[in-house]
Amino acid sequence: MQKDLDVVIIGGGPIGIACALECKKKNLNYVVLEKGALCNSLYNYPLNMTFFSTSEKLEIDNIPFISNNPKPNRNEALEYYRRVATSNDLAIHLFEKVLKVEKKDHLFHIQSEKQMYIAKNTIICTGFYDIPKLLNVPGEDLPKVSHYFKEAHPFVMRKIIIVGASNSAVDAALEIWRKGGDVTMVVRGPQIGERVKYWVRPDIDNRIKEGSIKAIFNSEISSIEPDSVTINTLDGPITLENDFVVALTGYLPNFKFLESLGITLNGDKKVPSYNEETMESNVKGLYLAGVVCGGTETHKWFIENSRVHAQIITDAIVNSINIPQT
Repeated sequence: MQKDLDVVIIGGGPIGIACALECKKKNLNYVVLEKGALCNSLYNYPLNMTFFSTSEKLEIDNIPFISNNPKPNRNEALEYYRRVATSNDLAIHLFEKVLKVEKKDHLFHIQSEKQMYIAKNTIICTGFYDIPKLLNVPGEDLPKVSHYFKEAHPFVMRKIIIVGASNSAVDAALEIWRKGGDVTMVVRGPQIGERVKYWVRPDIDNRIKEGSIKAIFNSEISSIEPDSVTINTLDGPITLENDFVVALTGYLPNFKFLESLGITLNGDKKVPSYNEETMESNVKGLYLAGVVCGGTETHKWFIENSRVHAQIITDAIVNSINIPQT
């Protein structure tokens, strides 16, 4: 059991690392608990992913992020955050999943897979990449269906359905097509998503226009079979031969975990309650940072506009427990 902690940070991604840096600067006794690898969500991104943000907007604590191009890729980001964590000797426990958090007598009891931690404050930086938005159609549990895309090689010379029209869906469609996959996009709306990266949009629009990548707009999958997919379109249902379905329809924060902590979720978008001036939730001493603050609107918070949460939260914690500063 580890006692007398000022802060337990749940989540070891970029925002969790930023919180750890601020805790260390402010003499707060802290630990970061991460259920997977360092920056686990980034690690699970597609191998060839390029960020929308430039490298300086992904920096934390004014530590320079130097990349080969203005917009860094996944590997460069992983290397940057690893160096930040290791060079600052941050107290991060990897592959240690949090099982339960309870508040007793004004202290948080955090039970992980390995031990119990007792802390005055808890910061939730758990992101949103672990729970995919499901299609909820028959056959979604078949082995041919995935809600993540890592690389194109497994799809070479196969018939692929890409579900979605966001950046992840467009990137997957283009990469698989370039590697020799037969790609059809199934898009709920009338066009490719409005937030698709501006330098990628002409590419996907032209590939669709020339027929290299097929796109069925205003449509939804109704069922998935071992060798085919049935799609509801404006002209009625159609069935296509198919080898793999890659459903990139987005991801959600772990709302059950938030509710188990006593956090109030508001409205259809399940936005958690928190004080914007301190990032403290409706549970005293429990703070929220990063994407988890947006509920189902996971596009509202990302690294470049939520890295400031670390300083806001730690300032509030210092003020609440009167930690001496150096």
